[in-house]
Amino acid sequence: MDTVITREKIQLPPGAVLKLLGNWQDYQLLSQQIGDRAFPRIKYRTGEILLMAPLPEHGRDASLLADIAKVLLDTLEQRYDSFTPITMSLPEVSGIEPDFCFYIENWRSVVGKSRIDWQNDPPPDLVIEVDVTSYTDINDYLPYKVPEIWLLKNKQLLVYRLQGENYIITESSYFPNVSGIVQQCLEIGNNQTTSEAIRWLRTFLRG
Repeated sequence: MDTVITREKIQLPPGAVLKLLGNWQDYQLLSQQIGDRAFPRIKYRTGEILLMAPLPEHGRDASLLADIAKVLLDTLEQRYDSFTPITMSLPEVSGIEPDFCFYIENWRSVVGKSRIDWQNDPPPDLVIEVDVTSYTDINDYLPYKVPEIWLLKNKQLLVYRLQGENYIITESSYFPNVSGIVQQCLEIGNNQTTSEAIRWLRTFLRG
């Protein structure tokens, strides 16, 4: 990068996405400058760095989606571990920060770990992303081979599953017909509160 972005200069208005040319070392430097702050989000693809300042609806919808997944997993009495914030990185290849990620089938691989080795440990079984600013690219997860991704875009849930070397839109392997449930929860959350959406979901599942 021609210009070093100092800690004080990393300020983006809500909803802004900034794309910079840079290498892995530039990405690491910016990540260190941002530190443990939640904003801006930062992503590395080969040769470029992206910074994004989420809008309030991003955080609300991401939290609601994660709560929905937790309620569904608890209903199935499924063990899992969930993480946020978390940085997934493969040196010189990729750095990405999913909104939430879940270890479901592979929960044993991360129990008790303070760090995850992205080159040797299995990837999360489920990643949740909310895209309000066209920041998300499903293919960013290909280097990690994440099996399932939930992408909320334009208030619609898209479920991607990894098949071979590509992601395809399909049904969730963990929760059949989850898209309809999510849409109902989103409607309740938008018109009322996220707490009422989760209460509705629990009642619906007890049905």
